[in-house]
Amino acid sequence: MKILITGCAGFIGYHLSSLLTQKKMKIYGIDNLNNYYDVELKKERLKILKKNKNFFFYKLSLENKKKLNENIKLNKYDIVINLAAQAGVRYSISNPDAYFSSNLTGFYNLLKICNESKVKFFVSASTSSVYGANKKFPLSEKDSTDNPLSFYAATKKCNEIIASSFNKIYGMKILMLRFFTVYGPYGRPDMSLYKFSESLKFNKNVELYNYGNHVRDFTYIDDVTDAIFKLIKNRKKLKSFEILNIAGSKPSTLRNYLNIIAKNFNKKPKIKMLPLQKGDVIKTYASNKLLKKRIKNIKITKLEKGIKNFVEWFKNY
Repeated sequence: MKILITGCAGFIGYHLSSLLTQKKMKIYGIDNLNNYYDVELKKERLKILKKNKNFFFYKLSLENKKKLNENIKLNKYDIVINLAAQAGVRYSISNPDAYFSSNLTGFYNLLKICNESKVKFFVSASTSSVYGANKKFPLSEKDSTDNPLSFYAATKKCNEIIASSFNKIYGMKILMLRFFTVYGPYGRPDMSLYKFSESLKFNKNVELYNYGNHVRDFTYIDDVTDAIFKLIKNRKKLKSFEILNIAGSKPSTLRNYLNIIAKNFNKKPKIKMLPLQKGDVIKTYASNKLLKKRIKNIKITKLEKGIKNFVEWFKNY
């Protein structure tokens, strides 16, 4: 079986590629290695992946329709897992063009070519951000996603709608995954876990937006990749089009999150309280009932354990 993972040098893409190659699957990775965050971290992830003989890499952007088409037609993938996207809520406020290009044009190119190439199963990342300011918790896949608070969330909502239409018109089997605040080793430097750890290590002020009152359904990276692996294995039991929350369904306040990180550094954080930022969702808390129906055993790592694993990696990186 040939599997293509786009965004393979990204955080989730790296960990998923690593897991699936360990499962003796042939993984073909695509990434454009853009500089949204430290390219050296992406290269470090790639360096590790390339040690496995079942991993093959192409430097390629989804916006390059010609080269993307050549690659997919040449390799004849059975499954495509799309994790390539311009990520980040706050960056989308100042740089919407990057999101339109990557998350809309790039996504459409990939979906269209996969349909033309008769790819059997198409999986793509969505986000918890599509739920916007919903106040009914836990958030279910049936809840409204009509009021995104950021352009990033809007592009991901568009992905879901476009994918649904391709399923209805062309019969493509598609799975959309709404990830909830994924964290862990080799995580993105623009996310709070990395930022808080950096501030603590160098005795800088920790910036707490919304005065630390954010609530997040933090989901450990190994739990995410385990769920994706099981969904791929059980794909025949899935509906022809599905949207699933990927989360532990165990939310925590940002203050509690920071306190656990600080304990691992054995330091008391110097906190700088800041107001709510534009585009930020105040609370995420997912229902994972539907996911449990699809794969039965869900792996859920305790927050304390997940953060400990990250800090150990961070101190050595």
